Amino acid sequence: MKIYDISMEIHENMTVYKNKKEKRPKHTITVDSGDVRESRISMDMHTGAHIDAPLHMIRGVDTVENIDLNKVITKCKVFDFTNISDKITSEDLASKDIQKGDFIIFKTRNSFREDFDFEFVYLDKSGAQFLKEKGVIGVGIDALGIERNQPEHETHKILLGAGIVILEGLRLKDVEEGEYFLYAAPLKIRGAEASPTRAVLIKEE
Repeated sequence: MKIYDISMEIHENMTVYKNKKEKRPKHTITVDSGDVRESRISMDMHTGAHIDAPLHMIRGVDTVENIDLNKVITKCKVFDFTNISDKITSEDLASKDIQKGDFIIFKTRNSFREDFDFEFVYLDKSGAQFLKEKGVIGVGIDALGIERNQPEHETHKILLGAGIVILEGLRLKDVEEGEYFLYAAPLKIRGAEASPTRAVLIKEE
């Protein structure tokens, strides 16, 4: 069995969405006396590897503590799209083996950059609609957003509106295309629209 840690390391100088200073996490030591140390962290819910709940883009719907854990602790398929320079479309997905109930993860050129790329590879609305029609349960990508400057956030709304989990901020440089077991449970934060996760893939050898 091989375990792949596909999460970003959380620290004050980490890559954050669009390099916005207000999104950088802050780690503060609150107690440092003798053998005892305690600390506090303040950070955006969309920091590093994280799960988007429907509330992120749709009002009056489910929050992150209500996500079905069967959707984020599950078998998954990683597809290699490192040859794509801009966006993943329905045409790119048509040749892939995608079945109802699958959790799909996209490995792209994003995984090979540590800085924020304003032209990151994303999933466009045709790809989102394709996955919705296929009946997938989740979609993951190696970018801090699954879409890039799309009007009305169509990709998010198509997926979240269909109850499809979105997993963003992955690091897949060392992961090959194939089938894995995914563990990506969110923190049980009441009323939140998203949550960080320690995402890992397991490959049986």
